Amino acid sequence: MSIVLHHHPFTRALNVVWMLEEVGVPYKLEFVDITAGAQKAPGLRALNGMGKLPTLVDGEVVVSELAAIGVYLADRYALGALAPQLDDPQRGAYLRWCFFAPSVIEPGAMAHAAGWVYKPGAAGWGTWEELLETLDAGIGDGPWLLGERFTMADVVLGGTLQYMLQFNMIDKLPRFVAYAARLAARPAAQRAAAVNAAVAKERGLGG
Repeated sequence: MSIVLHHHPFTRALNVVWMLEEVGVPYKLEFVDITAGAQKAPGLRALNGMGKLPTLVDGEVVVSELAAIGVYLADRYALGALAPQLDDPQRGAYLRWCFFAPSVIEPGAMAHAAGWVYKPGAAGWGTWEELLETLDAGIGDGPWLLGERFTMADVVLGGTLQYMLQFNMIDKLPRFVAYAARLAARPAAQRAAAVNAAVAKERGLGG
């Protein structure tokens, strides 16, 4: 077993568990007590200078940032299945949606919630209305971002959307809600939820 995920079930690392379950490779969870500031300890800072989770170690490879971890895992362990091949025409759309979550949805939601005043043309996420319209059109009739083909982009973007819907951070448009429900019904997502819940119970974490 070479993959070690530095993990806490109340961080973005919970979605990496889902990624690993979708890929189907063995992995080990290394619990990081974020309430005690363990993510800032020298050992983890040596792996991830931001002192953040998730941080994944695969042998000699270290990957941080949720979308990057997803792309790495799919390319290395599920190329052609969870990730389109490099010469597949769908590869561009796949990469676009993988990075739409951290580059557009997350900062856009923060700007919207905080009431930031900015020039939409100067911000990578544009306007809130454009963000919602683009995501709604991208999901479309689905079932997945690439139509009938489920990919790691659905885990990266879908996991973010599920979280934001849960905490009322994004409008509950019908397509968003239906898409989140389809994602939650996936066996790998359910296994990951059980793993994260078991860690939370073992560590006495509320929430």
